[in-house]
Amino acid sequence: MLFLVAALLLLGTLMGTVAFIPPTATAAGAAAIAVWLLVFAVRERTARHHGAGSRTAPEH
Repeated sequence: MLFLVAALLLLGTLMGTVAFIPPTATAAGAAAIAVWLLVFAVRERTARHHGAGSRTAPEH
């Protein structure tokens, strides 16, 4: 996922809207997205390890 963020940041810097805003704003946005993805990955990993059976319906 972080590779995808880096690739999109590079592509945006070269071709997109990111080329028109200051580099500090670009870095702040990229860092916010990276943190968001990291938190999501950690939550998904812990949910799979701790509550894998809790998401399924109970069997009768």
